[in-house]
Amino acid sequence: MASDMNDYFNKKKSENSNFGKKPGSGSGGGGGGPQLPKIDMNFGGGKAGVIYFLIAVVVMLVLAKPFTIIQEGERGILSTNGKYQDQALLPGLHFIIPVIQKVYIVDTKVRIINYASRIEATGGTSSGINVKPAITVLDKRGLPVSIELTVQYRLNSQFAAQTISNWGFSWEDKIINPVVRDVVRNVVGKYDAESLPQMRNQIAQEIDKSVRESVTGLQNAPADLQSVQLREIGLPQKVKEQIERVQVAKQEVQKAEQDVQRAKQEALKRAAEAEGVAQKARIEAQGLADAVTIEADAKAKANYLISKSLTPQLLQLEQLQVQGKFNDALRDNTDAKIFLTPGGSTPNIWVDMKDAKQRTTAQ
Repeated sequence: MASDMNDYFNKKKSENSNFGKKPGSGSGGGGGGPQLPKIDMNFGGGKAGVIYFLIAVVVMLVLAKPFTIIQEGERGILSTNGKYQDQALLPGLHFIIPVIQKVYIVDTKVRIINYASRIEATGGTSSGINVKPAITVLDKRGLPVSIELTVQYRLNSQFAAQTISNWGFSWEDKIINPVVRDVVRNVVGKYDAESLPQMRNQIAQEIDKSVRESVTGLQNAPADLQSVQLREIGLPQKVKEQIERVQVAKQEVQKAEQDVQRAKQEALKRAAEAEGVAQKARIEAQGLADAVTIEADAKAKANYLISKSLTPQLLQLEQLQVQGKFNDALRDNTDAKIFLTPGGSTPNIWVDMKDAKQRTTAQ
């Protein structure tokens, strides 16, 4: 092959050397035009050809890129001649056949959909946060209600290839978004707008449960639902005003009830105080009565004991003692008179005759 290339370049050299000469002119004599240098196409031997061949192969491989690198939080969907492989490729380095095979990278990290009334600027879908308009729902009476939610989910890496094969790369808009909107409309539509704030926790639980059942109930469970958070319930202005009026009325009723309870407590307090005073008086009177009764009982008992102890012999002895005292007194006062009580019982009556008043009374 090298000799053929040399013959070709020698022929071209000969043609260039004869360029500009008149026909019939000789080739000698030094009157010809410029001559091209002779090129050695052997490249100094066979080793150089091998080197150039290897370089060409490397360049071709780089351009064809027969490998792919999958990062953590991602999975690779291998397509061979347009057909997806059932098992997704795990993170790491994977070699493929250029042109015949192709790898599609899908994100398996947690993603967020915010349903908000005010669409604010975010990092875009590449940051894993997708912002959508709030869900408008009609309540039980047909009044419009705005629901704001935050849904956290991730692609089920175990069935990532089947999910992409069945739903495509826009599977989120075909699964998560329609299911959430449908569930919210069905749940909120059962309530009146006025009762939504009071039933907030129950409604949030119903929405979370229904969305999970709907998503996980699909074939191959395409998504792993993390949470469904009810953030805000937007009510019509008229409903808000009505709720405020009801709240004010309830507060007034509660205030009136508190006033009544306070008045009852005051009355009970005063009654308790009066009862305490009356009870105190009763206790004091009872105490005095008990004291008198005890004293009377003590006296009666004493008199009874004394009467039981008075025997005829004791009375005669007492009379003799008193009579002796009178006899002693008569020795000192000869004018005195002694009157004995009927039956001769003691005491006797002593009358001092020296005293004019007693003398007159005795006569």
